[in-house]
Amino acid sequence: MRAVVFTEAGGPEVLTVTELPVPEPGAGEIRVRVHGAAVNPADTLLRGLPGAMDTSRTPYVLGMDFAGVADAAGPGAEIAPGTRVMGVVRPTRPAGGAYAAYVVVPASWAVEVPGDVALHEAATVPMNALTALAAIETMELTAGDTAGVTGAAGAFGGSFLPLAAARGIRTVADAAPKDEDALRELGATWLVPRGAGLAERMRATVPDGVDALLDGALLGAAVLGAVRDGGAYASLRKPGEPGTSPLPPAPRGISYRAFGVHEWFGRTDLMAEIATALGTGRLSPRLAGVVPPQEASAPHAALEAGGTRGRWVIDFS
Repeated sequence: MRAVVFTEAGGPEVLTVTELPVPEPGAGEIRVRVHGAAVNPADTLLRGLPGAMDTSRTPYVLGMDFAGVADAAGPGAEIAPGTRVMGVVRPTRPAGGAYAAYVVVPASWAVEVPGDVALHEAATVPMNALTALAAIETMELTAGDTAGVTGAAGAFGGSFLPLAAARGIRTVADAAPKDEDALRELGATWLVPRGAGLAERMRATVPDGVDALLDGALLGAAVLGAVRDGGAYASLRKPGEPGTSPLPPAPRGISYRAFGVHEWFGRTDLMAEIATALGTGRLSPRLAGVVPPQEASAPHAALEAGGTRGRWVIDFS
């Protein structure tokens, strides 16, 4: 099968196309004929950091989410062959990720693609949406609570805002003028201008402070003022990862929280929630473009340059 791989860390140019054996599903697993594999910012980090991938096996295969058609199922798998599915995968596992014509995953990591949603579009949804739901669960947000979101126009915000709205959670999101209409359509309750003084503007909108702040823009200490006493803060990247900055000792009883989306793999209830939101139009795919495997380096370079809206997808159909 065709796969996009690399053998040592480096820039986008280290990605190449090769042939690998077609994997076989085991108990509780399905094999998916991949139509589209999404390119995530985390893929660029894993590609560029020596030792980030499982060093027991090369070449390395990236890719955190996919969509395609299940074509084989192991004993006990609850998804039948022939089902159109989308799902998540952990590329750091020995079997690698989704940048391949076939991928084997536990059936609980996938869900049926609803209705007539195109598979390339569906591939852009699972990882961002599961990350958003993991954030909601980790921050213990429930109906009536208020969450602040930085970097709201990015891929995470595009999933968090509508999924939060569906659960009755109010949101105050940062916005550039060009993004305001789109963020309102996504379900943001309030919008405030991006840039210096963001915490003060959020606090003016929500005088008591937000219950939780999801820092997609990695602003760190600069936005802690938006959080109420005893509230919660989480960045989309773990402390010490590229782009993050040190946080001061937590002030005013604020709790710093961290969540790894991989910890939420296998939550079939959350995957069903994602599928329902996609099928009803609450959650919309955000497709930046589609490239063939031999051009996989291009979306990696685009993500590193910044400003990408939505997800690029590598086409294995």
